[in-house]
Amino acid sequence: MGIVFAKTPKGHQEITSKAGGLTPRVRRVLIFVDGKRTVDELRGMVQADDLQITLGLLEEQGFIEMASIKDPSGAMTPAPAEPQPSIGSFRPIPDPPSRKEMDMARNFIQNSLKTFCGPFAHLEIVEAAFAANTHEELRWQFDPWFNAIVQTREGKRRAEELRSQLLKVI
Repeated sequence: MGIVFAKTPKGHQEITSKAGGLTPRVRRVLIFVDGKRTVDELRGMVQADDLQITLGLLEEQGFIEMASIKDPSGAMTPAPAEPQPSIGSFRPIPDPPSRKEMDMARNFIQNSLKTFCGPFAHLEIVEAAFAANTHEELRWQFDPWFNAIVQTREGKRRAEELRSQLLKVI
């Protein structure tokens, strides 16, 4: 079985307007979502280590939605009418927002990039993380952070461990 996503009206608008502030890589994933390809088929096309996270972000932001489910024989079943949990791994946003957790996430992003990529690498990610005022804004730095980490040999080995640690507070 495979989940098939389709663009929402907001997703179609983003393709033409580029007003959502998506990174080029996240935008590329949005472009490939067509309502016909499963997540596994997208994974083969996009070559992203964190495709599920990217799809989760796009889904949470309202750019895509589950359209159908494809069974092993290739038959498509419409998506269930009741809301489904997001494909992403983020927990619900705390209400009220936790400043302590946001600071922990910012420091984790900064320290892990410094450790795995070097002291001056990817400063734009660190700056954007420290400029974030909400959990949502901070979550948009997860994708670039994860991509930077998996570009290193040791980071690729420890990517899942680091990812799960950051997801506890972001």
